Amino acid sequence: LNQLIDEKLIVAEAKRQGVTVADAEVNRQAADVLQDVRGRFATPAAYQEQLRKENMTEERLMERFRDEARRSAMVQRLVVKQVPKRTPSQTEAEIYFKAHKDKFPKAPAELRMSVIQIPATADSATEAAARVKAEGIRKRIVGGEKFAKVAGETSDDETSARSGGDLGYLVKGTMDPAFEKSVFEGKLNSVSEPLRTAYGWHLVEGLDRDTLKTAAGRDSTDAQGTPLLEAHVRHILIRVPLSDDDVARARATADRARAEALTAKDFGAVAKRYSRYAGPHADDGDIGFLSVATLQPNIRAGLDTVRVGGVSEVLVNQAGFNVFKITDRKPEHEYTLEEVKNELPAAVGEMMFRERLDEYVKGLRAKAQIKINKT
Repeated sequence: LNQLIDEKLIVAEAKRQGVTVADAEVNRQAADVLQDVRGRFATPAAYQEQLRKENMTEERLMERFRDEARRSAMVQRLVVKQVPKRTPSQTEAEIYFKAHKDKFPKAPAELRMSVIQIPATADSATEAAARVKAEGIRKRIVGGEKFAKVAGETSDDETSARSGGDLGYLVKGTMDPAFEKSVFEGKLNSVSEPLRTAYGWHLVEGLDRDTLKTAAGRDSTDAQGTPLLEAHVRHILIRVPLSDDDVARARATADRARAEALTAKDFGAVAKRYSRYAGPHADDGDIGFLSVATLQPNIRAGLDTVRVGGVSEVLVNQAGFNVFKITDRKPEHEYTLEEVKNELPAAVGEMMFRERLDEYVKGLRAKAQIKINKT
C-alpha cells in the first residue's frame, strides 16, 4: 500500500512539474507488454479464453498497459531529474561500508562437500522411447509449428507448458550443466537437439542472453567481479518414466556406496567408482563451497548435524540418491572488505540512491499531509 501511495505522489509531482511522455513511447511499451502476454499462451484461442474468464477485452487490457507505461515513465523521469544516481569512488564506497556495516547483508553459511550421486535410471527401451518422442516433437517445430503451441500440447512440465514452455530469465550457474550449456552456447532462436538431464529429455530454445542487471542498470557481478549472465529460455520436457524397480535399484547402489564410504580412507575413490554426478566437480567428488541457503530443505536438514569429515545418510533430491562428505564449514559472517571490494561502488551507489529517494518521497508525503490538513 505504501508503495502504491508513493507512486501516486511521484506521478502527481511529475504532472505538477510538467513531466510528459510521448504517446508513441507509451504505445510502444504497451504493445511490447501485450505481445509478451500473448506469447505466454500456447494458442491464440487459449489467450482469448483467459480474457473471457477475466471479463476483459484486449482493448481494455491495452488501455491498462498504456496507463501503467505512462505512469512508470513519468516516475522514472522525475526520479532521474530530482534524485540523480551517482557511483561513488572506491574510497567513498569503502568509507560508507565501514561506517554502515549493519546495512549490508551477511555472508551466508557455506559447506564444502564431496558427493556421490546415484540417479535412478530407466531401462534402455523406456529411455529410447522418450528420446524418440522428443525427436518427433522437434521435427514438428522445425517443420513450422509454433514452439509455444507444441509446448502446450506435449510438454510434461505442466507449469511452463501453460506459458508456451517459457521459463523466463534464468541466471547462469543455477541450471543443470547440460541444460545450461545449450542455453548459453546454443544458437539463439533455434531449437536444440534433445538433451538429457535428471528431469528427462528437453528441447531448449534460447530467446535472449544478457548480463544480469542491478536496479541501477549496471552489470551484477559475483564475488570475483565477473559479470553474471542470464538468458530468456523456453523448453519442452519429456519425462522418462521410472518403475519401482528402477528406483529400488538406485537406492540399493547408494546404500552400498555409503557403507563403503563410511569405512574407506579415501572418499574420492568411492566417488570415482559409483558417482554419476553431472555438475562441475573434481575427480574425488569435491563440488566446492555451496551456500547452505541454496540447498533443498531436506538436504539442508540432512547435513545440519554432519560434522566436518563426516559422511551423510543417503539424501534424496530430483537428481537421485546422494551421499555427501562435509570437508569444511563456514558460518554466517559479516562480509569483509576484500570479499565485496569489486562490487562495492555499485552497491553503495544503489544504497545511497535509495536513501536519497526515500528522503525525497518523505518530502512529498509531508507536502501532501500539509495540504490535507489545510483542507
